[in-house]
Amino acid sequence: MRTGTAAYWLIGGLAVAVLFLCSLFYGTISIPASAVMDIFLGRANESEAWTHIVLQSRLPQALTAMLAGSALAVSGLMLQTLFHNPLAGPDILGISNGANLGVAIVMLSAGGIVGAGFSVLFAAFGGALAVLVLILYFSTKIKNNILILIIGLMVGYLASSGISLLNALAASESIHSYVLWGLGSFSTVSQQQIPFFGITILLGLLASIVLIKPLNVLLLGERYAANLGIHIQQTRICILLITGLLTATVTAFCGPVSFIGLAVPHIARMVLSTSNQQLLLPATLVLGMVIALFCNLLTCLPFTNHLLPLNAVTPLLGAPVIIYVILKKPWL
Repeated sequence: MRTGTAAYWLIGGLAVAVLFLCSLFYGTISIPASAVMDIFLGRANESEAWTHIVLQSRLPQALTAMLAGSALAVSGLMLQTLFHNPLAGPDILGISNGANLGVAIVMLSAGGIVGAGFSVLFAAFGGALAVLVLILYFSTKIKNNILILIIGLMVGYLASSGISLLNALAASESIHSYVLWGLGSFSTVSQQQIPFFGITILLGLLASIVLIKPLNVLLLGERYAANLGIHIQQTRICILLITGLLTATVTAFCGPVSFIGLAVPHIARMVLSTSNQQLLLPATLVLGMVIALFCNLLTCLPFTNHLLPLNAVTPLLGAPVIIYVILKKPWL
């Protein structure tokens, strides 16, 4: 196990480093690796445009992919552990739908003109946090995790209904802008926004690491966890709060990103063959970075100037994993 774990960390670290570097010189405009190195070393290079592309576009995009991937993956793992449900994920509590509704209200009712400003960001945060507060309220009244899961799904359906109504009443230009936002992208976080985005995600990830011990005990069942002194209600609220804030942050900045939070924890379990959160949570964090960086690279079609939507790529990797999990556990 120790040898396998060490190999995982070595391969995972190398994969993150290689994919991060590839993200800097691979894109619709190819930039030589030597030129990228010159840019970071402050040397003169052939084109000032390359410097702008690398520092203003590709570097923030690569950092965003790493942070968003790790946040969604860890959120998915924590929710699957809390609900004892392999199909639980960041989308399951309706938080992403709340962000979608907030953006829909701004973009579809006020028009696509506001789509490029901070109004979309604030609307996504507001919608996601409104749903999170609602879920947290119900979690203080309801002790059954399954009922909380069902309430989250119902809240998500209500948000989706509101989005459908707004779509039916909106102008075609506004609908186009909203659809583009809903496709998801790691390129929407600017160099100026990266510090806030990064600090928020890192704080959420640190908080999740603090919960490793309670998460391990929850695997044995709530009754056993309570006998060991774990306060189930407080732990549940902490998990919902952390995963909610991580999901809200990623969705607000990047749009809804599918399957990473749902599939990555299962890949980590299959690779490590363990449910020990002390190993699984950090491994899921690293694997989330790898998958997000890889998906970000796949959005750029080689030898063309076309970019694929992020949510057209993530299901290609995530859906087969979920199908495998369902077939492996037919009782689902």
